[in-house]
Amino acid sequence: MSAQSVLTHLSQAGVSIWLDDLSRERLRTGNLQQLIDEKSVVGVTTNPSIFQKALSDGAAYDEQVRDLALRGCDVGEAVRALTTYDVRWACDVLKPVYDSTDGVDGRVSIEVDPRIAHDSDRTVAEAKALWWLVDRPNLYIKIPATLAGLPAITKTLAEGISVNVTLIFSLERYDAVMDAFLAGMEAARDNGHDLSTMGSVASFFVSRVDTEIDKRLDKSGKTDLRGKAAIANARLAYQHYEQVFASDRWKALEQAGAKPQRPLWASTGVKDPAYDDTQYVVELVARGTVNTMPEATLDAVADHGVSRGDTVTGSYAEAQQALDDLKAAGIDYDDVVDQLEVEAVQKFEDAWNELIESVTANLERAGADISGDGSSSPAGSGPAAADREGSA
Repeated sequence: MSAQSVLTHLSQAGVSIWLDDLSRERLRTGNLQQLIDEKSVVGVTTNPSIFQKALSDGAAYDEQVRDLALRGCDVGEAVRALTTYDVRWACDVLKPVYDSTDGVDGRVSIEVDPRIAHDSDRTVAEAKALWWLVDRPNLYIKIPATLAGLPAITKTLAEGISVNVTLIFSLERYDAVMDAFLAGMEAARDNGHDLSTMGSVASFFVSRVDTEIDKRLDKSGKTDLRGKAAIANARLAYQHYEQVFASDRWKALEQAGAKPQRPLWASTGVKDPAYDDTQYVVELVARGTVNTMPEATLDAVADHGVSRGDTVTGSYAEAQQALDDLKAAGIDYDDVVDQLEVEAVQKFEDAWNELIESVTANLERAGADISGDGSSSPAGSGPAAADREGSA
């Protein structure tokens, strides 16, 4: 099966293929458009780690950093100017997909500052600021599914802002996320927003579950259960999704024009080389889902992935048995998912701090160069140059 046909079959089976990566270089060279044209990519997700890596590679950001230094911007404003520039540009590239799918796909996500993941009010305030800064209808604001994030999700949706809920690990928290979504859409309806223009996904993390549980199984010597938890957990999440979006509460919103909050499989790159490097894609095929992949996973699926149609519905009893077997083996599910959430927030916070340090160093270097030569640089002329001046 050719690369194009594997990815096309996944799309036909109801899976929206998104890229879990973004950089100025990818946009400048037209690589994102190429992935849309050749590998069925219909969306993009970002996170602080992705931006930290992008801004540390190459010279693609130098001109804008110089402009920011000339203006005397502080590092917080600079970080937001740099990241929203890329996201806005990506939104423009994906706008035809957004239009052709009636707003279901063609979306690009940007995350609120992870350092405020446990502060509801600040999260909502930043979500509104990012929505205004990017100023594109196909934007998603990523909000972590922490306990403080749940009311922030509802309040942000109530403002008419589309949301990608991220860092979901447990079935219980996923239920709370869907409830927050329904409450937010009800409030948006009552506030007079057009629900048909809004969207949301719930990012359920996959590979990290296996990584942590496998580590515990290795210590206990019960290695026959390795590699079974993550897919089982995600499949049961889809069962919960089916139940919630068959409810009367949802049907009332649907009649008002709302689109369902789709499950998004995140963290789909395989960490253990003993496993099939496409398993978190091909084993989680179900209609109405999103799978966001790092490019290495996208390439692996295109190269040797096998599309077998729906691999989720009808598997719920087997999935529940897998979790029951893990419990019998002494694996504390609640402890695992709690630990994963704490670690995930911390990892993104660490990446954000590294991003700030990197931008600070770049601003200082640009400032020194400006002081040394006394010259200034004209604004760039890329596709988003005019918008950049409004936010930089």
